[in-house]
Amino acid sequence: MLLLNYFGQGAWLLTNIIPENDFNPFFTIVPGWFLFPAVLISTAAAIIASQALITGSFTLISEAVSLNFWPKIRILYPTHVKGQVYLPSINWFLWVTCSLVVLFFRESSNMEAAYGLAITITMIMTTLLLSYYLYQRSTTRRFSLLILIVFLTIEGSFLVANLHKFKYGGWFTLMLALIYFLVMLGWYFGRKIRNRHITFVNLDSYLPLIRDLSKDKSVPVTATNLVYLIKANNKDQVEAKVLYSIFQKQPKRAEVYWLLHVDRVDDPHRFEYEIEQIIPGILIRVDFHIGFKVDPRINLYFKEALEDLVESGEITLESSYNSLKKHGFPGDFKFIIIERIMIRDFKLSNWENFILTLNNIAQLISLPEIRTLKLDPTNTITEQVPIIIEQTPPKRIKRV
Repeated sequence: MLLLNYFGQGAWLLTNIIPENDFNPFFTIVPGWFLFPAVLISTAAAIIASQALITGSFTLISEAVSLNFWPKIRILYPTHVKGQVYLPSINWFLWVTCSLVVLFFRESSNMEAAYGLAITITMIMTTLLLSYYLYQRSTTRRFSLLILIVFLTIEGSFLVANLHKFKYGGWFTLMLALIYFLVMLGWYFGRKIRNRHITFVNLDSYLPLIRDLSKDKSVPVTATNLVYLIKANNKDQVEAKVLYSIFQKQPKRAEVYWLLHVDRVDDPHRFEYEIEQIIPGILIRVDFHIGFKVDPRINLYFKEALEDLVESGEITLESSYNSLKKHGFPGDFKFIIIERIMIRDFKLSNWENFILTLNNIAQLISLPEIRTLKLDPTNTITEQVPIIIEQTPPKRIKRV
């Protein structure tokens, strides 16, 4: 239909004398009696297209977040279908940027260059992605090659015809695309660089150390209950950074160490938790299985889990301080969120340093873990631990 539209306007322009004043070939072709209905139809089509763009933006960004291509933002699920999402920040962003674009370009004719180049690039990218998908999945790769050639021939001609519009507004499209690309590049590959050095360790070899530390009176009490948020799916493992925080960064003594793991599942209404006492009364793991429609208010759910444990007699929430314990004061809780920092003791390539710089910028628009999991900020500490890279120094310093 797009080709028929363009070919029709092109044929009309070739066979008619172009008036001296400005005109729109689309509406000029329309008979005079049908002009008003045509305006109504085109307006309705524009509204439909805008709604498709808005909902499409929500879907694309939510998928990008789930694939770790975009920083974490607030995602709401208005229905019981996981794919139907509403992103308040993206909605506001679209409104603000659309308003700024209208104020900047002032007239729709000035936006044609930016719009035309955006549509053309979108079509070409869709063709490339679809062809690559078919090439990977299809048994007959000739078919995917044929699709690539046919569509690139058509869309390439559109691109060549629109390249001259770059200085008239096409630069705006490429500028926005470059900003999005740099955010995605920095967020995805920055996480890759950091996660490359994440190590999981078996808890078994550290259980005696945890038991001894919890009873070591020479170490000041950090909190009666120390709560760590972990990502290890295996119940026998934990991130090495958690153990670094407990033993090395600054020894942290507590009566009870809690390991909280949040599992977001596809079942929209699943709302359960599991308890495993790794060291009874000293090291306890809690796994929350929460559906995507359930608000992740981990602070509240953890309190409810504690109430169940107290009621069943599995734990007692007494303060570790004798002066408070005899007056019936409950134990205090402190949540620890660990942020891994790349220290400058290790030399990285210029490319990796550039990616990490982009990643730090992208983190400015990402929701912090405290807000994502609805933790109590008054009882939560964000702790930084170094990323340790196994590198041999090129030259060792010499004592004189």
